[in-house]
Formats: sequence, C-alpha cells, structure tokens
Amino acid sequence: MITTGGVAGVAATGGLAMPDVVTFGESMAVFRTDQAESLRTAHRFSRSIAGAESNVAIGLRRLGCEVGWFGRVGDDPLGLGILDTLRGEGVDVSRAIVDDAAPTGVLVRDTHAERRIEVVYARAGSAGSRLSLADLDEKFLTSARVLHVTGITPALSQWAREATAAAVGLAADAGVTVCFDPNLRRRLWPDMDDARRTLLPLIERSRIVLLGHAEARLLTGQEDPAAAARWLTRRGVTTVAVKLGADGALGLHDGVSYHGAALKVHPADPIGAGDAFDAGFLSAWLRGLAMADCVDEGNLAAGLSVQVCGDIEGLPYRRELDERRANNLEANR
Repeated sequence: MITTGGVAGVAATGGLAMPDVVTFGESMAVFRTDQAESLRTAHRFSRSIAGAESNVAIGLRRLGCEVGWFGRVGDDPLGLGILDTLRGEGVDVSRAIVDDAAPTGVLVRDTHAERRIEVVYARAGSAGSRLSLADLDEKFLTSARVLHVTGITPALSQWAREATAAAVGLAADAGVTVCFDPNLRRRLWPDMDDARRTLLPLIERSRIVLLGHAEARLLTGQEDPAAAARWLTRRGVTTVAVKLGADGALGLHDGVSYHGAALKVHPADPIGAGDAFDAGFLSAWLRGLAMADCVDEGNLAAGLSVQVCGDIEGLPYRRELDERRANNLEANR
C-alpha cells in the first residue's frame, strides 16, 4: 500500500525503462450516446475511456512512440477497464495506482457534429482527483524525453495540484522537455484568475506549449494568436503551437512562425481534436522534424480523429497518417 495525506492505493510493477513520453492525469469511463440521440432522451450508450492525458498517450503510441501513463483509477470494473484499454494500446501503466477508497470518474455525453456537446460528469471525489506527491516515480519521470502535462490535473484537487507542480519541477530540473497543454475547463476553473496563477508557473517551466486560441487569449491577454505565442516565448517557452480549429494551427519556434492549414473534413465528432493534435505534433518533434512538419502532423492527426465518433476511437495510426500526408503532398505538387 502507498499512503500519504489520507490517499492510498496499490501500484503495479515493471514497465518501460526509457519511455519517449510520460504523462499523467485522470482517465474516466465515458458513456456516449448514438449520434442521433440527445443526452436527455438517450437509452443506448457506447462505453469507452476519456481523459486528455490518456488520449494523448494512446495517440502517441499509435504513432509509434513509447509512452507511459499514470494516475489513479478506482478498484472497480470501470477503472480496471481503463487500465485494460491502455495496456491493450501498448501504453505502460505500471506506475498507475488502483485506489480502493474512491471510485473511477464517469463522463456521460452525447455526440453531435454541429452543436455544442452536452456533458455530465460524476468525478467529484474520484480516484483520479486523489493523485498525490507519493504517486510520483522520480526515476520514471526523469527517464523520459518528454513529460506531457495538462492544466486539467492541477484543477482536480490540492493534492493533484501539488503533484503536478512537483512533477514539472523534477522533469525540468533533470533536463526533460516539459510539454504543457492548458486544456482549460470552465467547470474545473470557475475562477480564471486562479487558473492563471496556477498555470503560468507551469508554463514558465515548459519548453513546448500547445494550446487553443481561446486558452491563449485567456492566459496571455492577447487576442492575436501570433501575439499570444510571442508573449509565451517571452516567458521562456521555446516552441508554441496555437490550435485554431478549422483554421489549422500557428507554430512559433526561435522567432520563426508557420501557419499550417487544417485538414478539410466533415467532422463526425469534434471531441478529442486537440489531444490528437498534441499527439501528432509531439510524434514529429520526437523524430527531430522541423516546426512546419510538427504543425502539419498535428493538423493531420486532428483532422483524421474527428471523422470518427469518440475520444480515442479516431486517433490515427502511423501508417494511416503517413499515407494521408503523402496524398496531400502529391495533390499539392
């Protein structure tokens, strides 16, 4: 048993010795309606998993990267099913904690390509929110090339906030590249001033920041995406990508900017596009590709993901992404 501040759980053993990327946070069981049904009247649901960090972990693994994810899940069928899914995708969950004192969080949502998605959460007091300092494996964190973190985790609880700050500090001090995606959730951050106070110190320790236009505006106060990106680089960030939805993404590295176009698609489900972008971008970065290539792969991954319903179901595999990119290059010649 691992105990700290009233938080206990059981950790697995084994796993990757040298992961490309380590990430952590809350993964939840998700129940999604059929596309033709509203959440209020639906009776049929598909079950899967959801969580920004585990989404990115699966996306990276499908693109050929070695990835480790950790967090807390309840000692219940939903939590154990989350770990089964991640293992099945090839993600190392050896540092995940099965918590017998709290349930796995649940997300219920509908599916719609055009209007705002309706979501109901049952995550207060969840196992995921009980992530703590004692759950951090320093050797595992500092063995990675990249630590990917989001602003969701520090919003879950004071324990999780302290663990996030400590993990970022350990990684940055060890020379691990920290990649940060604010992933702002209004329900988790009712006070945006609190969000800025909490997240800006994490951003300042990050070398890569991947964020949406609205998040960039809220965190930097800059309306223009390029101005927001420059504002972040003045805080010490080396590489910034501002995700612009149907308008693609703007990347900035070493003072050079690049605007990549989005893949033109008819989306079936917009949820998870940002996480898919992060996976595509980081997979290219890990291969040493230029900023333009990183942005383009992020845009391609996002565009492919939204053509399939579900948070993880549409995340592309390496061959699928490469074939689509080759087709795009051929068409533009």
